[in-house]
Amino acid sequence: MANNILDNIDLRKLGELLQQARKKSGLTQADAAKVIDAARTTIVAIEKGERRLKPNELIKLARAYGQAVSDFVRSSPVTEPFEVQFRAAYQRNEQEEARITPIIERFEELCRNYLELEKIMDAPIPRNYPQEYDVANMQIEAAAESIAISERQRLGLGDGPIPMLRGILEQSVGIRVFYLNMPAKYSEIYSYDEQLGGCMAINLGHYEERRRWSMAHGYLHFLAHRRKPVVDFEGQYQRVPESERLAEAFPKYFLMPTSGLLSRFNDMYRTHGKFTPTNLFTLAHYYGVSIEALGYRLEDMKLIPSGTLDRLRDRGLKVRKVQQELGLEEIDQRDNVLPIHYQHLAIEALDQGLITEGRFADFLGVDRLEARRIAEALREHSSGMLEESAYLDLRQA
Repeated sequence: MANNILDNIDLRKLGELLQQARKKSGLTQADAAKVIDAARTTIVAIEKGERRLKPNELIKLARAYGQAVSDFVRSSPVTEPFEVQFRAAYQRNEQEEARITPIIERFEELCRNYLELEKIMDAPIPRNYPQEYDVANMQIEAAAESIAISERQRLGLGDGPIPMLRGILEQSVGIRVFYLNMPAKYSEIYSYDEQLGGCMAINLGHYEERRRWSMAHGYLHFLAHRRKPVVDFEGQYQRVPESERLAEAFPKYFLMPTSGLLSRFNDMYRTHGKFTPTNLFTLAHYYGVSIEALGYRLEDMKLIPSGTLDRLRDRGLKVRKVQQELGLEEIDQRDNVLPIHYQHLAIEALDQGLITEGRFADFLGVDRLEARRIAEALREHSSGMLEESAYLDLRQA
């Protein structure tokens, strides 16, 4: 358990909670003292907030009182609620307010749950945050490509496709990425504060190609406008601000870097003696982007004539049908609502007795029956390892 929680916790408040829990469980101070192998006067001091608890003592008392450790150490958010941030940033009518507010509230709840799990398990998500990019007085397209190149170098991505974009943002950068159901016009919600770090919610209902685009879009806001909350939806602006134009330009350079795309385009052209619609579909699948995104990128690079996509549409092009005929499988995707690290923290906290089954279900946003099924699935995922081996430190000494 995180020592820093007990180092910084309000001892008087913790003592009151422990006293309430003890009385509720029907134990006396003498009974509680036996649980932690101490004198009754020690329990008196703890309940008055005059003696700091050790982590193992809190775990033992929580078990004796039939409660989770998190019930005693859960911290209240000290930052401005998401809805307040977004309400200040965006003027919405009542209809839009009713549609998006519950989603923003759920997004905030998940982010704060994530932080709570990190504190319970003393396993904060590693942050590999660059300094904010200064884009003042820079031309939009040049700034977008420059940031994309820098980030690819910083993250060691080379100039190829990024098949596991969500994993890169979660594990290599330290951004919390959730997939949530939203109305179709909404693509992404982005927020940042010092305590939670960078957080994104992506529309679960969109195709993976669009979700990847939305993630890259949100990532630019993190890189260049970190403290500005974003709710991205169609028809949002009468006049698109520069910050949004930069975010719209960034994904094409980040997901399809010029050097790599040019090399692969030329390879295809040399092999086939021409660049066909089949090549277009194959290359889009290779980069994990939509046909439209790749087509417009190639048009911008003057590799195919302007208006090529329009002409293909005029000929009745059916994207999904052609993809099926070409045997291009849907992009391998991890469309869990919750990040992998979040799920593993929750199951580890449950298995170590730091949270109850009910709290585990709350963290996963499901009922207890479904929580048991998920817990079994997560444990089976880790099968093949002895229990005592699961938490070994495998780093070279």
